[in-house]
Formats: sequence, structure tokens, C-alpha cells
Amino acid sequence: MTETLIIFSRYPEPGKTKTRMIPALGALGAAKLQRKMTEHTLKTAIALKLFRNIAIEVHFAGGDIQSMKEWLKEDCDYIPQASGDLGDKMRSAFERAFGLGNERVAIIGIDCPDIDQVILSKAFDSLQAHDLVLGVAEDGGYYLIGLNRPISQLFQNITWGTEQVLNQTKNIAQQLKLDVHYLPTLADVDRPEDLKIWQQYT
Repeated sequence: MTETLIIFSRYPEPGKTKTRMIPALGALGAAKLQRKMTEHTLKTAIALKLFRNIAIEVHFAGGDIQSMKEWLKEDCDYIPQASGDLGDKMRSAFERAFGLGNERVAIIGIDCPDIDQVILSKAFDSLQAHDLVLGVAEDGGYYLIGLNRPISQLFQNITWGTEQVLNQTKNIAQQLKLDVHYLPTLADVDRPEDLKIWQQYT
């Protein structure tokens, strides 16, 4: 296998997931949203496997491997996320995947339901000619990052969870003289006002 898609998610435990949605949905409702959005994202990834020879890994926080398998029931690898901040977790995930011999690796979260097989396929295709692929999120972050080799600097000195993430990543890429390909701009579902984006999928 030369291509791997990594999905970052969390076991849907009430009060510990999608916490910014709790004022609108309650703890149980926010956990249900986490559950449904994870299932939606994994379903998209599985559909990609029908025409592309990729491996799928779910890197999770909370719960354990058994509970993740029982919940999602898909034949993919379930891997606990590394410790540290989001940058540490992503850097570790990339290093692990490249250490297994992959040539192209992409990471997505579950907050962007508009990601489809076409976008994912473009991400992997573009990694054959570009060093870095970024899916631009409307909130100033990114919904996908893809690499064809480990580049740890991309995950250092980033103020995660802010609208500066994409610009800071672009600046680092520029300093490293990386050839970057940008995917279409999409919206994340992070806050109550974003729920209208998700409603078309329910």
C-alpha cells in the first residue's frame, strides 16, 4: 500500500466531544453529532477505496481500540492518537505512516462533511507532483493536509484552533520552499451557527 488516508476523530463520549456545540445541542446531542459526522466521513473514505487502492486509519482520542471497532465496524486500523497538541498528533501520525513505507499520506478530521471522494482523490493525485496539499477551511484553518514525506516543521509554532493556522502553515511552507497545491475551500462544522451545513446530510 502506498497511499494512506488518516481520519482524526474521538470516541463520542458526552461532555468530552464537540464541546462548542453543547450550548445548542446539550452534551448528549453534541456526542451524537460527533458520532454521526465520524460515520459520514468514514463512509466517504470507504467509498474512495472502491476505486483507489488506499489504506484507511482512524486515529482516535477517548475510548479504546475495542470500543472504536464495535462502534464503526469497518475493516481499517484503529490507532490511539499520540500525546501532545494537534501538531504533535499529526506529526506522529505522518511519521508512523511513512515509516510503514507509504508514499502519499493525507490527514482529515470529521468536521467537514463536504469532503467527497473527488477531493480526496485529487489530494492524493496532486501529491505525485507537489510536496504539500492543503484543503482550505473557511475559518482560517485547513480540513486536509497531505504530504509525500515527513516534514515536521509544518507542525511546530502553530497556534492551533485559531484563524491563523492556514497562514502560519503557508509561511512555513514558503520558508521551506515547498511546492503547495490547494484544494477547494470548504466550511467546517465547529459551532452552533455551522449546523445548517450538516443538516443537508441528515
